[in-house]
Amino acid sequence: MRSTFLDSDIDRLARMVDLNVTALVRLSYAVLPTFLNRNSGAIVNVASVVGIVPEILNGVYGGTKAFVIALSRSLHQEFGAKGIRIQAILPGATATDFWDIAGTPLDQVPREIVMRADEMVDAALAGFDQGELITISSLPDVADWERCESARQNLIPKLSLSRPSSRYQALAPELAKKAG
Repeated sequence: MRSTFLDSDIDRLARMVDLNVTALVRLSYAVLPTFLNRNSGAIVNVASVVGIVPEILNGVYGGTKAFVIALSRSLHQEFGAKGIRIQAILPGATATDFWDIAGTPLDQVPREIVMRADEMVDAALAGFDQGELITISSLPDVADWERCESARQNLIPKLSLSRPSSRYQALAPELAKKAG
């Protein structure tokens, strides 16, 4: 996973997208009608902390995990009030065979950042029991995530407006002159 974009095997990257994105969409689409009919159900998606910091590993992997987070947020918004629980788990480095598959043996990963899989699962289940939409198993202070989420929520009404920001409007006449 640490290979550069152009040094990666494009077929392997496409399989990663199929697994982490396409399969997730198809599985969610398959179970949601049943959940809606009974007014209950849960979808637990495994994302990753690289979904919010994709630059620390392979960008395609991080991009697929960002998709998992985005889809989970969207499904929560659409179906949360209809009895459907959604959770996205964002583990950090976890002691699994992921590392060997990615080409970095686990013994080469600093031990202080690697969580045992059973501990990660226990934390994810505790997050689910607490009703979390996003569970970051190793984050020491949930207030850090709450501040991040608050800043994101503050941006939402400002992301699509009828006029360009003033910082772009000042440059627009100059650029039009250069183009003409």
